[in-house]
Order: sequence, then structure tokens, then C-alpha cells
Amino acid sequence: MKLKGLRWWIIGLIFVATVINYIDRTAFALLWPQMGEDLGMDNSDYALMLNIFMVTYAASKFLSGRLYDKIGTRIGFVVSIIVWSAAAAFHALARGVVSLSIVRGLLGLGEAGLWPGAVKSNGEWFPVKQRALAQGIFNAGASIGNVVAPVIIVFLYAQFGWKSTYIILGALGLIWVIPWLILNKSKPEQHPWITENERDLILNDRIANNDVAVEGAKSLSVVKILSYKQPWGILLCRFFIEPIWWFFAGWMPIYLNSKFGLSIEEIGKTMWISYLMAAAGGILGGYFTEAIIKRTSVDFGRKASIVLGSLLIIIGFVSIIMFVSDSNYMMFIYLAGVALFGFQFAIGNIQTLSSDLFKGPSVGTLAGLAGTVAAISPIIMNWFIGEITDGGSYTPAFVAITISVVLAVLSVYILIRKIRLVA
Repeated sequence: MKLKGLRWWIIGLIFVATVINYIDRTAFALLWPQMGEDLGMDNSDYALMLNIFMVTYAASKFLSGRLYDKIGTRIGFVVSIIVWSAAAAFHALARGVVSLSIVRGLLGLGEAGLWPGAVKSNGEWFPVKQRALAQGIFNAGASIGNVVAPVIIVFLYAQFGWKSTYIILGALGLIWVIPWLILNKSKPEQHPWITENERDLILNDRIANNDVAVEGAKSLSVVKILSYKQPWGILLCRFFIEPIWWFFAGWMPIYLNSKFGLSIEEIGKTMWISYLMAAAGGILGGYFTEAIIKRTSVDFGRKASIVLGSLLIIIGFVSIIMFVSDSNYMMFIYLAGVALFGFQFAIGNIQTLSSDLFKGPSVGTLAGLAGTVAAISPIIMNWFIGEITDGGSYTPAFVAITISVVLAVLSVYILIRKIRLVA
């Protein structure tokens, strides 16, 4: 049997895994009001739980990247999703700070692997000019996950309560493993279902871009990777730009509740708009980059998309600061959508830089290391927001995030003068 467009089926399954990933993590923010009350915990405990997740998530990004380089993406994804799905289900057993901390930490360990795995899989299955689009499809899963999460979680919560909701969400991830193992039998070189045309497209692109990995080659060491200046551009860019996504993922429901007085049901009916705009940003950013690369170069296409996306982020946050009043929550929803659209427009290109700069055996390591660095700044942001929001304003956080976007763009332009393979 031959399956036409097999690489799109692969990225489609990764998209579904990302949707599940974000439903699982979004559940915590949406269910927290009732969950926190039942467990006798407050917002300081909520901030602590966010950071426990982020600490293990940060560590696992790098560890998962190394793991994927050793065992491959097929089994790597299975390990990641089984760990996070089990952790999601175990939320139902939480009884206090200690037990909830353990399951939040396990969730972070499992969920982090999806990102270096997706970047590595992208590099294996897609030609260079299509990688931003593939990454945009993958990243759109995060946005769609946030679109459908409020609907699914509010429905399950209303029917079964928060404990059973977590158990059902955990089961979804375990079911995903079945089609993944059936479809993703091996790499493109040996896959029995890939057509000759698609195999030639992928392998010839590697030859054209000098990206043919030697069989059995090992990843470069972290020290060797960091001896080049270009990876530092990725690391700093991810550090500065990542708080944008995590602010909305971790604090948006809390912000909508505290500033505008919205209930869980009202948040579920509005927040999806922002994330639908984010999904559109990921897909359109991929198409835009592919079109620019065809006419110019990988270097110009990636950087143009990063700059345009970053500009939209800045417009979104500056407009929130200037125009959103305490009564106009829909204005915030749409402007948040502009910022998220810009973030997803840019981030797919930032994430694919790892596969642009290094060959296959080292891609997962660099992507994982970048993911770990990217998790440090949201930890700082969570602490900062937790300190200022007890009767304070979110404006200082919005200003800091806006400045960090500028620093992210400068990191790429200063340290990666030209995007091309360095090793």
C-alpha cells in the first residue's frame, strides 16, 4: 500500500497530539476556581503549581530532545504522550499541595517532549521550504487546543465534575498512540507506504541543502553546539519571545475573571476567538514563508516572517495598554488575538531554525535546549505576575513583554547573520 502525501498525515497526527496536549494543560486554568476551592488552595498556590509545571517542563525540553535523538521520533512521541496522559488522569487523585505538585511535575515532564519531537520530525519529513508551513500546522494545534478546550472542558465539568474530566482527558492521549504506531512505521527512507515521488522530494532536498545525515551519526555535544554563535540567537530569541504565549495560556482565564468578572462559562464562550486567530497566524505564517523563500532565500523568508509576526505582537500589546477599559472585555479578546496571531506567525520560523542550522542527529538536542531556555522566562513572568496582581495592574507585565519582543528580533539579526547549515 502507498499513501500519497504521507508527510502530511504524519504532521496531521502531530497536530492532533498538540490539540490534546493543550486541552490537558488548559484544563488547569479553567477548572482551578472549583478545584482550588475543593482542595483548599488559593492563587498563590496556583502560581506555585504553574511554576512547578514550568520547571519540569523546562528540564524535560532538553532531556526530551536528547532522548528523541537517541530513540527516534516514533517511540519518543509514545513515551511523551503516555507520561503526560497518565499525569493528566492522576490530577483526579490530588488531595493537596504535595500530591498536586507531583502530578503537575509529571505533566510538565511529558508535555515538553512534543516540541523537540515535532521539530525533529519536521526536519525528517519536510523539504526546507515547507518546514515553516509544517511547523505552522503543528503550532496551530496549540491554538486549536485552546479553542476547543473551553467547550470540551466546560461540558465535561458540567456533566461529570473536575475529577472525572481529568480522567477522560488522560484517556484521549492514550488512544492517540494507536494510529501513531500504525502510520509512523519508520523514517521516509524506509517507510513502506511512502510513494517514490515523495521519497525523492524529501531526499533530494536534503542533498540540495547539504543536509544528508550519515547513518549512525551521533548528535554533537551541547558544548560543541554552543561553540557556534548562531544557536545563541535561537536561545535568546526563544527566551525573550516565549512569555507571550505563556501569559495567555496560564493567566488569560484568571485575568478575564479578575478584571472583567467573567465566569468559567463566559470565559469559555469568548477566549476561543483569540486562539482561533492564533491558529490562523500559524498557518498563514507558514504559507507566507514558503512563498517568500521560493522567490528569495531561506534567510530572507524566515527573518521577514519573524519581523512581521513580532510587529503584530507589539501592536496587540500596545493597543491593550492604551485602549482596553474595565468594561470592554471583547476589545481585549480581539487584541489578544492580534498578539497571538503575530506570535504564531513568527514562532514556527523561530522553531525551525534548529533544523536550518544543524543536521538531523543534532536537531533534537538544539531544539530541546532552546525549549528549556524558553521555559525559564515564563517562570520569571509567572512570579512577576503573581507579585503584581494582588490588587495591582497587569500593565507592567504588558510593557515588559513588549520590550522583550524587540530583544527577540535583535537576537536573531545580530547572532544569525545568515541562516544556513553550520554543522
